[in-house]
This record gives sequence, structure tokens and C-alpha cells, in this order.
Amino acid sequence: MYQVIANAISQHLEQPLSIIDAQSLAGDSINQVMLITLDNQQQYLLKTQSGRVAANTYRIEFNSLSLLSAAKALRVPQGLVYGEDFLVMEYIQPGDRAADWEETLGRQLAMLHLNTRGDDFGFACDNYLGTTVQMNDWQSSWLDFWREQRLGKQLQLYAERAGKNALTVKGDRLMQTLDNLLATVQEPAVLLHGDLWSGNAMADQKGQPVIFDPAAYYGHREAEFGMMRLFGGFGPRCEAAYQEIWPFEAGYEARFRLYQLYHELNHLNLFGHSYYAACMASMDALL
Repeated sequence: MYQVIANAISQHLEQPLSIIDAQSLAGDSINQVMLITLDNQQQYLLKTQSGRVAANTYRIEFNSLSLLSAAKALRVPQGLVYGEDFLVMEYIQPGDRAADWEETLGRQLAMLHLNTRGDDFGFACDNYLGTTVQMNDWQSSWLDFWREQRLGKQLQLYAERAGKNALTVKGDRLMQTLDNLLATVQEPAVLLHGDLWSGNAMADQKGQPVIFDPAAYYGHREAEFGMMRLFGGFGPRCEAAYQEIWPFEAGYEARFRLYQLYHELNHLNLFGHSYYAACMASMDALL
């Protein structure tokens, strides 16, 4: 496999190169991550998966990184080359967070979200949230998009496996009240990272924010904060700094919880019953 990857890099950089070293780094539940060194001493990050890789996984990630990078708001790793079963990208050496890391991230995230797309909610293709297929058909209504391609889809996936129970009953009730929660949202679709939890953000050697592993799409900007709040790691200083650039609209706390529920349901569907109580608590807070 390394020879295939070296050939792809050589073709892209228009010079013959070989991989002379590969060191395993901390990955995630899906990908194996390695730091590879070429014979010209350049280093890159290599992502692979064991077993069969879902179709277009790395092409989608490559294109998403390129889109986020083109916004020139937040630092993301630059994609180099990809194949059906690998992605090579810039290696950004991690460092300690600067004292104002949270504030900088908040302001830069607001700048990212200033990349708008009118009433076009969705993405150029479906992508993946973990291993869950995330539908991204273009729709002109955020309410309809969230109902049909986000919350409704996760509830459907759960019901197909678990059948009717207390969670599906509450989920049905919540679906009937989405108009009350989202009908007032009149903001444009913005470019989202889409999976921005603390494990997908770090500091570079200068202490500045870096984000990676996106599940990008164009959606309501507040949806970003559903995942950001789920596992913590960002905090009120980040949100306050964001609002210096683009304040949240009234009622945002309930919408944050709704958007958090989407990710809680995804974790329930991916990892099982340990996320059941969190999903029920969010539904209770919203009903």
C-alpha cells in the first residue's frame, strides 16, 4: 500500500519520492493515522482504514478540507492526495493552546460562518458523520432540511433497530413541535465544519486553533454549537467571542439543545444504549 501512496504523492509533486518511515499516531474509532516521512524529509499525515472503506470517504474529506481552507478563516490541514482507501494531508505539529485560544477560535469560527449560500441548505454530496451517512440534498427551507435529513433521519435509524419505545414516542412528539423551534430561523445557510467537537480541534505550534475531520455542509450556523457543547472543551469565552462578530438570535439556547440532540442520537445509533439517557434528557428539555 505504501508504494501506491508514494506513487500518488510523486505524481502530484512531480518528483520521484519514497516513504522511508511511518509512525502510528493517535487516531479515532474509524481511521488509522500515521506520520509518514518521505526521502526528501517532508512529513505528511496519512489516514487509512482497516477493511472496506465506505465509498468516496476520502474524496469527500479532501474536498471538504479544501472548501474550509478556501474560506481563509480557520486553519485546517491542506489535503495533498487521496485514493479510495487513503488520504494524505499536511502534518500540523500540535502545540499548547495560547491563553486566548478559545476567543480566537470563536472569532475565527464566526468568520468561517460568514461564508453564506443564501437559502441553499445541504451540500454537493452526502457525507459521513462517523460512519453514519449524512444526507445533504439541497433544500430551500432549513426547517424542512432539519426535519427530513437530520433529526427525522436519526429517529428513523433508531426506530428501525429498536422498535417503538419511550424514546421514539417522544421523538414523534418533538418532530411535531419543530415548527415552534425553528420557524423563526431566517438566517442564510453558512459553511459548517459539521462535527466540531473538542477531539477535532487543536492548537498548532504557535498556539493557534486548527480544526480537522469535518462533516461539512451548508446549514444554520447555530447547528455548529450543538456538537461543540456535547462534549465540552470550548466554553463560554469561545461563544462570547463568536458573538462579538455575529450575535446569536433570541431563543438560541433551545436551538442549541435541539442541534445537540442530533449528535446524541447519532451516537446512540453508532455506539448504543449508553447515549439513551442523554437523548431522553434533551427531548424532555425541548418538549
